[in-house]
Amino acid sequence: MAAPGENLRINGDRLWDSLMEMAKIGPGVAGGNNRQTVTDEDGEGRKLFQSWCEDAGCTMGVDTMGNMFMTREGADPEALPVYVGSHLDTQPTGGKYDGVLGVLAGLEIVRTLNDLGIKTKHPIVVTNWTNEEGTRFAPAMLASGVFAGVHEQDWAYDREDAKGKKFGDELARIGWKGDEEVGSRKDKMKAFFELHIEQGPILEAEGKDIGVVTHGQGLSWTQVTITGKDAHTGSTPMPMRKNAGLGMAKVLQLVDEIAWNHAPHAVGAAGHIDVHPNSRNVIPGKVVFTVDFRSPDLAVITDMEERLKIGAKEICDEMGLGIEFEKVGGFDPVEFDYDCVKAIRDAADRLGYSHRDIISGAGHDACWINRVAPTAMVMCPCVDGLSHNEAEEISLEWARAGADVLFHAVVETAEIVE
Repeated sequence: MAAPGENLRINGDRLWDSLMEMAKIGPGVAGGNNRQTVTDEDGEGRKLFQSWCEDAGCTMGVDTMGNMFMTREGADPEALPVYVGSHLDTQPTGGKYDGVLGVLAGLEIVRTLNDLGIKTKHPIVVTNWTNEEGTRFAPAMLASGVFAGVHEQDWAYDREDAKGKKFGDELARIGWKGDEEVGSRKDKMKAFFELHIEQGPILEAEGKDIGVVTHGQGLSWTQVTITGKDAHTGSTPMPMRKNAGLGMAKVLQLVDEIAWNHAPHAVGAAGHIDVHPNSRNVIPGKVVFTVDFRSPDLAVITDMEERLKIGAKEICDEMGLGIEFEKVGGFDPVEFDYDCVKAIRDAADRLGYSHRDIISGAGHDACWINRVAPTAMVMCPCVDGLSHNEAEEISLEWARAGADVLFHAVVETAEIVE
């Protein structure tokens, strides 16, 4: 297929303006965003995205998981669509670019094609996947997982947040539970492309404009519950304590050791921790925390999970504490489609952007969609590798470079009609 000419570029200023406009919805307290999934703010952001896409001539489809599909028609009604997008939901203390860049860069592709009067053989579908972050309703990448057949929809609807509200109820409440059967599109996709900030320090440190994502790390989330006995911090003798907080501290040290034993590619930590009763003068009687292990090697993930269970149980048995484990999320390592990856690498070469192959350390909707359609990802740098933080930052130039490469890969795959 013919590749777009190197002079074809997106409008970086317009993309940046759209990013800043979207960031006004669900503002954080320190310059970032709090636009968590299926909140009122999420609904407002969706409406803005819908209006922009419809102004650009797209038609909207919404499935029963709230996934949004904004379609620019192709010249051939029988041709399989090329999908491009990411997610609009954020962490509670999220940045302005994580996920949002990929969605709005997809919209910018459509706007640029309109500006240039270019038609493609294949339709282009700009996509917003619901609940990628997984911060309010675990697991992450929930709706793309249901779309790809990894999760059951009823199970997803029953996921509860910290206040006991169910995902399905909240999706309906904000008015974004669509009529289209989730996953009905998965056998009718030519490809899926996702642009994302790296969320790591490699590209910036090496001075590279573009990360060509060849693989995605596998992920394992294990929820650990340690049970001891609430007691007074001052009047309970040290030998008589059943301190669940101390047990957790020792298990977290074990988690760190396990990850270091699989260096340099494996990582591990606990990001979510609840301590009960969480009072200044009460020894914790119960702690619940989630251990996050990641590696591009499935055997390593399996080994880390097993070592956690064996070692943590030994720690708690010795301390007279109870312990339970529950696997609450995870996915196997991903190898992205060769041709889609090549399209991204070739685009970076054609446009003169410096690039390197990279493994994604974070989970993305593309990891699930890769199971049902040829998929690849583009990454751009972020300052100090910082993400899931309101101080997350990128430059207009990085955003433009990533969107340019995305544009070329998507349009080459969608095929320009002469």
